[in-house]
Amino acid sequence: MLSGRRLNLLDPSPLDIEIDDIAQGLSKVARWNGQTTGEHAFSVAQHSLLVLALLDFESGPYPISIRLGALLHDAAEYVIGDLISPFKRAINLEYKTFENEILGAIRQRFGLSARMSTLEERAIKRADSQAAYLEATQLAGFSSNEAGQLFEKPSELKNLTPVSAPLAKLEFLETFRKLVE
Repeated sequence: MLSGRRLNLLDPSPLDIEIDDIAQGLSKVARWNGQTTGEHAFSVAQHSLLVLALLDFESGPYPISIRLGALLHDAAEYVIGDLISPFKRAINLEYKTFENEILGAIRQRFGLSARMSTLEERAIKRADSQAAYLEATQLAGFSSNEAGQLFEKPSELKNLTPVSAPLAKLEFLETFRKLVE
């Protein structure tokens, strides 16, 4: 990692995880494999911020632990990238187990339990599905009907604008720091 940390992907330790490494990686990982409109890719960092905003708007206010969990819900992708859901299913459960081990170490590093509670998982999955709907219809060329068959339409339609990786990193870090203060 750029911080100088070495992360053993097969046995991740919370001690080897730094938020700056997460923000750096997520700001440069493109959602939808980069198949989106705009000058910049819509990054996983931006997606994570959108999920948190939708969680807060649709269901909040949740405790800080769940809000932090929403921000970090895809944090494992800072080292393994963002695979589209159909591909993850095609690979099989081994991938999900691997991803969950890394995410568990990340969650522990920042004071969360390794696994999400049922409440947290449901709330974040809902916000994640709503974020995917907005991304699909505004950035990835899906019609509302198409996206509605795959994702949940949020009650608030935010306008999405992909930003540069440095700006996405900065916004992610600022939000993280506000949550943990």
